[in-house]
Amino acid sequence: MSDNFKPKIVAFYCSNCASSAANVADGMDKALPDNVKMVQVPCTGRIEILHLLKPFEEGADGVYVAGCQEDSCQYVTGITKAAKRVAYVKNTLEQLDIEPERINIYNLSAGKGQAFVDVALEMNDRVRELGPVLSE
Repeated sequence: MSDNFKPKIVAFYCSNCASSAANVADGMDKALPDNVKMVQVPCTGRIEILHLLKPFEEGADGVYVAGCQEDSCQYVTGITKAAKRVAYVKNTLEQLDIEPERINIYNLSAGKGQAFVDVALEMNDRVRELGPVLSE
């Protein structure tokens, strides 16, 4: 893929653990790639399948969800609900002949600022390798 390709990525992150990790990253002067659009949600369990598909419909090349560790979700089952929905969307993308690797979910601890940035960099690299979503 061309080195000039800059993927459009949408990241949903919870207002608890992932948001705290984002604050730690900011305090460490760690910046996310500027092509990652961050969308804060109260809990990843509130993200519906439609929310995960809509960015692709609007031209995104990748989507990820950053939430709590399973054992520290403030709403108990939020991250497991989100994981099931991400798995469903992976399957849906595959049926549409779109690489399922374009969507992923990550569990983050509140104090892991570097991990918050690493997740964004990992998704950015992965999607850049895949190239743009080909529209018919």
